[in-house]
Amino acid sequence: MIGRYFEEFTVGSEIVSAGQTLTLESMIAFATLYDPQDFHIDVEASKSSPYGGLIASGFQTLSVGFRMFIDTGVLAGTSFGSPGMDELRWLQPVRPGDTLHTIAHVIEARPSASKPDRGIVRAAFRVQNQHDTDVLTFSTTVFVKRRPV
Repeated sequence: MIGRYFEEFTVGSEIVSAGQTLTLESMIAFATLYDPQDFHIDVEASKSSPYGGLIASGFQTLSVGFRMFIDTGVLAGTSFGSPGMDELRWLQPVRPGDTLHTIAHVIEARPSASKPDRGIVRAAFRVQNQHDTDVLTFSTTVFVKRRPV
């Protein structure tokens, strides 16, 4: 599968992913490895946390959200990677059983001034739960192959 070339990204367009449900087991497994705080790994202890129960690590929410975007195939074989992310915000806790999806909104698309084989696409991302509530937002820049001549 070939993803979109730079020329196919238009400002204002959106890419919407399929959904993914986070399970209690996957949340605890991720947090045990990467973010072992009680409100992420201990069901009983999390009940007395400010969240009143277990919540996903924000890093898991970010990882799952970006993976769902990648799974759309929009960058398959056309991405040169990214220099980083900006404006990362965790807005709402993600709980076991929540189903997330990602919406990427193209906010800028311009040809590279120094590398003619690529363009620069900037997108604002929203990860939403099953109630269409934003749980995480961030923006990123991706270098994307230009269409071959």
